[in-house]
Amino acid sequence: MPLRLPTLSSRSALISFLRTGAVAGAALLIGMAAQAQQVLPPEVDAALARAKVPRDAVTMLVADAEGLRPPRLAWRTQVPVNPASIMKLVTTYAALDLLGPAYTWSTPVYADGRVIDGTLHGNLYIQGRGDPNLVVERLWLLLRRVQGLGIRQIAGDIVLDRSAFDTTVDGDPAAFDGEPLRPYNASPDALLINFKSVVMTFTPGVGGNAAQVSYDPPLAGVTTQATVPLTAGECGDWRGGLRADLADPARIGFAGGLPAACGEKSWAIAYADPRSYALRAIGGMWAEMGNTLRGQVREGPVPAGLRPAFELESPPLAEVVRDINKYSNNVMAQQVFLTLGLQQRKRGSFETARGVVRQWWNDRIGTGEGQPVLDNGSGLSRNERISAAALGKMLQVAWRSPAMPELMGSMPSIGVDGTLKRRQLRGGGSAHLKTGTLRDAAGVAGYVDGASGRRWVVVAIANDANAAAARPAFDALVDWATRDQQGER
Repeated sequence: MPLRLPTLSSRSALISFLRTGAVAGAALLIGMAAQAQQVLPPEVDAALARAKVPRDAVTMLVADAEGLRPPRLAWRTQVPVNPASIMKLVTTYAALDLLGPAYTWSTPVYADGRVIDGTLHGNLYIQGRGDPNLVVERLWLLLRRVQGLGIRQIAGDIVLDRSAFDTTVDGDPAAFDGEPLRPYNASPDALLINFKSVVMTFTPGVGGNAAQVSYDPPLAGVTTQATVPLTAGECGDWRGGLRADLADPARIGFAGGLPAACGEKSWAIAYADPRSYALRAIGGMWAEMGNTLRGQVREGPVPAGLRPAFELESPPLAEVVRDINKYSNNVMAQQVFLTLGLQQRKRGSFETARGVVRQWWNDRIGTGEGQPVLDNGSGLSRNERISAAALGKMLQVAWRSPAMPELMGSMPSIGVDGTLKRRQLRGGGSAHLKTGTLRDAAGVAGYVDGASGRRWVVVAIANDANAAAARPAFDALVDWATRDQQGER
């Protein structure tokens, strides 16, 4: 549950106090860094050697979360590195700090015309304002509320207003790694519907020779294959066995089959034509709900002076941040990043968002360890950079801030959930850590509970061709951080 925010005056005073404390803590961290251990723990060093990751390819920090004691370890902490998805911590903490954990997005809906006998004689307008969580279930709810206005037929058009975000953010989904159909490559959108993805569910018929295929959401104007044959053999690479044809925006088909041994399976893909996705998804769901549309679904602005019939509210930012960090959702992170630009400077562009976060960093974190280099705020970038010292300082400031419970609770809990569900600490203990993985970059960062009861900020990032192989070294560092009682280092 998000925390109840203080009143404006008390919250301003508290933020002022915490900012003062952050500057003092930053100076203390810088002054004490020279006292930190400059030799990697033996078990960490050995794990790096086994992974064939050089020592000078990693940066590692273990520091008291309060910032009141010398760091236990500071290894190459001033070197800017590519943090991969760990950069989401910067975006999400900035958002929690600037917007507040209870912040919500609204999606206004306008009916421009009279409703007579179930027919809207005019256009229906849906205005996107950056909601990161407008998934299929919530789109159904939005359209159900349209029905609640007495509308079952629209004589005009359904018009989608996507102007809140700069249209240049809707880039080439293949630009990052040549994988345009991977959902993680979905681009942000002021009216982001279901992450621009289609979930295909394959359900074998009882005693039959075929599996039924369902598609969520249904896409208007797209021909889909209703069944695939069941085949013999082990499940294995069942996606490859389907031999899917997904490149044609007008058709989704399969040349292969599903092994019967698989049972029911689901597969999420990014739609081949992301620009038209919202048009097709809204048109398809409106029809599936038993409604009719005489006109078309198209893009356009809401007429000036038109009042909304209702507004669909998103879940609060605290819940959105949890989804972003637990499951490393790139497009949700970019939606939040762009929202910072839109809310703070009235322009939803990457350039504006970078400026907002740079200013926030200067005011809130300070400049002693250098600023992060931001691109899209999600870490899905070859250009983003941050040093372990800077990230560690931010985590210390966050630890002393009112948003600490939401930020820490949003990070995967090791051995419990999110991207760390299958990883364990050898010596027990607990940790909340954000992971990051790209080609040539991998790492973890967050908070670790020591055996002494003290909490530590831990940052470990590798930039190397073998970076992914360094995960055992990161685990060894986290284990080492938990052993903080005298004589256990």
